[in-house]
Amino acid sequence: MSKIPLAERLRPTSLEEFSGVESLDPSFVAQLRAGKGRIPSVILWGPPGCGKTTLAKLIGRMYDCEFVELSAVLAGVKDVREVVEIARGREKPTLLLVDEIHRFNKGQQDAFLPHVEAGTIALVGATTENPSFFLTAALLSRCRVIVLKPLSVEALEGVCARGEQELRLSLSADSRKLFQEACGGDGRRLLNLLEAFNDSIHGKKVDDESVHQFLKSAGVLAYDRDGEEHYNIASAFIKSLRGSDADAALYWGFRMLEGGEDPRFLIRRLVIFAAEDIGNADPRALQVAVSTLQAFELIGLPEGRIPISQCIAYLATAPKSNRSYTALHKALNAVKHNPNAPVPMHLRNAPTGLMKGLGYGDGYVYPHDQPYGYAPGVDYLPKGIGGRPFYEPSDRGNEKTIGERMEWLKQVTAKKAAS
Repeated sequence: MSKIPLAERLRPTSLEEFSGVESLDPSFVAQLRAGKGRIPSVILWGPPGCGKTTLAKLIGRMYDCEFVELSAVLAGVKDVREVVEIARGREKPTLLLVDEIHRFNKGQQDAFLPHVEAGTIALVGATTENPSFFLTAALLSRCRVIVLKPLSVEALEGVCARGEQELRLSLSADSRKLFQEACGGDGRRLLNLLEAFNDSIHGKKVDDESVHQFLKSAGVLAYDRDGEEHYNIASAFIKSLRGSDADAALYWGFRMLEGGEDPRFLIRRLVIFAAEDIGNADPRALQVAVSTLQAFELIGLPEGRIPISQCIAYLATAPKSNRSYTALHKALNAVKHNPNAPVPMHLRNAPTGLMKGLGYGDGYVYPHDQPYGYAPGVDYLPKGIGGRPFYEPSDRGNEKTIGERMEWLKQVTAKKAAS
């Protein structure tokens, strides 16, 4: 049995073997295939297991160069200087791969600038974080950003097939799908799972149940991002939020995330929920949800789970009201049945003398000139659309205050009409 991990043994050695090459910039791929001229300095940005390190090593293969690898987790400016000093004495150009480059601070990143500019080294930085937030503008101006995506279903099928062949495993189509869903687009994770499963069965017969039990015991959730289970769990998540059960909402939410769901899908659901099911009962809920999206885009995973958890807990325990949502549909229904209702003359704009002469704007009452900043008795809807209100606040949370003010405005109007 080889001591080299399966993922390393099966690391692609050519662009033809590289999963996801079709999603790369064609001009960049053509440049690599040519392997001529100055080695490009690039930032490879993508999620774990999408092939950043593999692509960096392939760049080293495509060019006649010395390949050096550092990790920003362990290395510092001193290590970079040592690489540069050695590079100066070489005839061949030096390609330096810096994994987790976002972990270098601004000063450490600046240490690369003169050497990349002078061509002493070509830099390949690999990162899972948004370069716009974590890398300096000066470094980005000297490097081309290449975006790598999670492996597609087709790419994962290819990786799985190679892993099965290497391990001499024979999986059913259903079992293969379970492994692919469990890895969340991470090719390395897929191979690691296959290898761990192979080690666990000790030559026993492979069936769907053994695969399911392995993934369950390994803490890997069999979560279908596109099938029925996806919608079942998403439904349980929303209904737990609506039912004000923070614990259940946290469980279903993180079950989706741990199962490989895109965190942005979950956050989008939170933003929609904040407006649809909480609304004006607590207007801060929408602010919290939108801020969660901004926070996640800023910090990514794994730390991004923290604001997501905060948001779930907040929305679950907030007062609930769907009155803004129901008002939306009432308004849409009115528009559907009255699509061409004329704008009342007093609400029309009158930028020209002709329009003023035609009565545009006549009778408009400026609310700020009235007591309480409110013009009682003025109709703002077209004729024939009034009657039952679209928006009827609930008596929960902040909407109770809104309802009280709306009722007071009605009283002011009634008093004005009676006088």
